[in-house]
Amino acid sequence: MATLNCASAFAQERVKLERSIPLPGVKGRMDHLTLDATGTRLWIAALENNTVEAIDLSAGTRIKSIDSIKEPQGVCLSPQSNRVIVASGEDGMLRAFDDAFKLVASLKGLDDADNVRFDAGEKRVYVGFGAGAIGVIDADKFTKLAEIKLDAHPESFQLEQKGRRIFVNVPKAGQIAVIDRDKRAVIATWPVTEAKANYPMALDEEHKRLFVVCRKPARILVLDSDSGKGVATLECCGDGDDLFYDSARKLLYVSGGEGCISVFEQKDADHYQLTHRIATVAGARTSLFVPETSRLYLAVPHGADHEAEIREYSIQP
Repeated sequence: MATLNCASAFAQERVKLERSIPLPGVKGRMDHLTLDATGTRLWIAALENNTVEAIDLSAGTRIKSIDSIKEPQGVCLSPQSNRVIVASGEDGMLRAFDDAFKLVASLKGLDDADNVRFDAGEKRVYVGFGAGAIGVIDADKFTKLAEIKLDAHPESFQLEQKGRRIFVNVPKAGQIAVIDRDKRAVIATWPVTEAKANYPMALDEEHKRLFVVCRKPARILVLDSDSGKGVATLECCGDGDDLFYDSARKLLYVSGGEGCISVFEQKDADHYQLTHRIATVAGARTSLFVPETSRLYLAVPHGADHEAEIREYSIQP
């Protein structure tokens, strides 16, 4: 595994901490993040605080805390309506909020609702939930259209933009499930054998590569997205919970609760080099990369000597 000194030119020139935005009063672990359609509001699922926090990025301040949401986990944007959709695990609900933070739609019966993704072409919301299912939701009517059964609870999943498949991490089953969106059925399962606890996932459609982060041990598995065959294994930051592929710069970002961000450069479809390991804070494992603004946002939970905050990093060309 390649390593790089903490004082590297890469760290100084390409990944820069721009600011920290405080979230006073927010306690416990934070889960996933999303950006609204204006690109100025960042939404955070503050899981253990039972709130959803909204930040005005222009002002660098929190503008809203939506409470009484039991264990918010996944968040995503419905871009046509600029609604933010929140999945909450403890109460098994999916909620949609408008840009005035008003609850405009809700759906019950999604036990342990977790990761959510939006299919803009068909106006569908996909949500992982329960003992093993992906729910297919009509984004306009907010009704459940179908359930796609899995062998265990799903974690991160990715939708093809140029195809009709969904790739799903199913860690308790030790597999990646491949779903056909038209058939609404699993068409393949790929066993994960090199490591365990496969949680984050990212997709590089151009090079037909699927990236999967495992926690035991901490590894990125690079797979051929057509066959599921492994092509590379990379050591990365521990307790990884978010992973992003930056197609413009050919970079991978992994945020982990060990207290670091691992950055890898894609040399070609089969070869990758660790370029830097950025020290953060223990427990800061969720993040959001925004390609349109070249920003990486990291959720830092409350600690004994610091408040919860969002760290904003700029990524240079």
